[in-house]
Amino acid sequence: MLTCPVCGERGIGKVGVEQYYCWECCVEFVMKGQDIKIYNVLDDGTLSIYPEPLQTAMIQE
Repeated sequence: MLTCPVCGERGIGKVGVEQYYCWECCVEFVMKGQDIKIYNVLDDGTLSIYPEPLQTAMIQE
């Protein structure tokens, strides 16, 4: 089952081809093979690149 690369939750919706939305942390991500790109969804609906996945940031602290 698909999980969010940021929060690890399973509340994922499909937005488009290889494009998903996490209902828990409100990020959008695109998966192409092993490559994952994560985006913040801004108030006006535009996407901005997510700086660093939370799971990685938590490990570094």
